[in-house]
Amino acid sequence: MEFCIRFEPSQRTVRVPAGTSLLEAARDAGLPLASSCRAGGICARCGLEILAGSVLDAESEREREIKSRNRIDPRLRLACRTRVRGDLTVTAPYW
Repeated sequence: MEFCIRFEPSQRTVRVPAGTSLLEAARDAGLPLASSCRAGGICARCGLEILAGSVLDAESEREREIKSRNRIDPRLRLACRTRVRGDLTVTAPYW
């Protein structure tokens, strides 16, 4: 099963298989997304805001801890730790 991920404000869209990370989807769309820990879920630089769609993995306690430690807005999801489970529209604070 594939899902459509739309990135705002670029309006780029990609179709990715279920289970793809949002980080991989952003890279597939050719969009820069910070990640100094190589998708290890440590640096918390890959925060994305979910604008539409709600079919995501639930935020884990580990993700909340990482965001808190790195002073990341709690509304953001870490793209390297969030797997696609449905159609989404997302944005990053720096796009």
